Amino acid sequence: MPPPRVRPGTTEPSYEAVRAAQSGYEYTRAPMLIYWELTRACDLACRHCRAEAVVDRDPDELSTDEAGALLRQVLAFGNPLPHMVFTGGDPLKRDDLYELIEEAGGMGIGVSLAPSGTTRLTQGAVRRLRACGVQSMSLSLDGSTPDRHDAFRGVPGCFEMTMRAAGWVAEAEIPLQVNTLVTEETAGDLPAICDLLALMRVERWSLFFLISVGRGTALREVTPAEAERLMEWLYGLSGQAPFAIKTTEAPQFRRVALAGMHAAGLDGAGVRGSSIGRGFGIRDGNGILFISRTGDVTPSGFLPLAAGNVRAASLVELYRASPLFTALRDTSRLRGRCGRCEFRAICGGSRARAFAHTGDFLGEDPLCPYEPA
Repeated sequence: MPPPRVRPGTTEPSYEAVRAAQSGYEYTRAPMLIYWELTRACDLACRHCRAEAVVDRDPDELSTDEAGALLRQVLAFGNPLPHMVFTGGDPLKRDDLYELIEEAGGMGIGVSLAPSGTTRLTQGAVRRLRACGVQSMSLSLDGSTPDRHDAFRGVPGCFEMTMRAAGWVAEAEIPLQVNTLVTEETAGDLPAICDLLALMRVERWSLFFLISVGRGTALREVTPAEAERLMEWLYGLSGQAPFAIKTTEAPQFRRVALAGMHAAGLDGAGVRGSSIGRGFGIRDGNGILFISRTGDVTPSGFLPLAAGNVRAASLVELYRASPLFTALRDTSRLRGRCGRCEFRAICGGSRARAFAHTGDFLGEDPLCPYEPA
């Protein structure tokens, strides 16, 4: 059977519809999101950890003074400023976390936080994060039961700690995103996880399709056919779920969604205004950058190619002018099926997965089964 061309039961969007959907997505001036790995330290031992986290902090992490200097560099992007996501490891392992959140907020930089579900994430910590100005938080849930989730996280009781923390985040009225890993092992549990989330106060469900980096090299990705089926299911779910749905390192979800939106009669403005459409065009290096604990600037946490380091170079110049980032923003340079695809501007494939599989960050994304027209 040939690979799918369109969602079953729909017609393929016209070239004009594709162009209308992808217009207006330009990230040459500044990224929309900056992910900052404050520390590698974490008390969990997750099987898929990108950072291969350890218990103790790296002595070469950016110091408090260097972190403040980095925040001032972000101001040089100009308005509107990028939004920053403080991640790790576990950001709560840094003693200066609250200070950095307040400093960023004082500069007008919005901050979200991605902590780990450990005993550090207490009700008091959540309340203090709210008082410091955290605008949203994310928690990871990789199983619908304690056994399933804890098996991935490597620490008994992590499921219960995460569920309690989710309740405290809701009480503090902090918008919550739940992140779920998509692998061969978790795919069958996704409907049950979805049912669990429907009982919680969740703003967004983000599904992270595995990239074989860090400890994740020991896990198995879903097949392209299974990925397509999951995205069909997610798009159908997006019209019913009480939360928004997005994918990470699976931008082909946008192709699936656009076909559904086209069938529903949405025009370009309607597509761009939707919760899924607002992510069109964003991918590693285009709308996103990542800063490691030691200051290396990469297109994402899953694409370990450094354009430079903030200790020696301008963050703004690295994003705007480095050969790595400019190449990633030029979809005419994509190769293979991604380069031929009519959806390359709104999707572009996972550059991290292309690199992990082939060593070519401009190559085709092997997770996608779509054959371009």
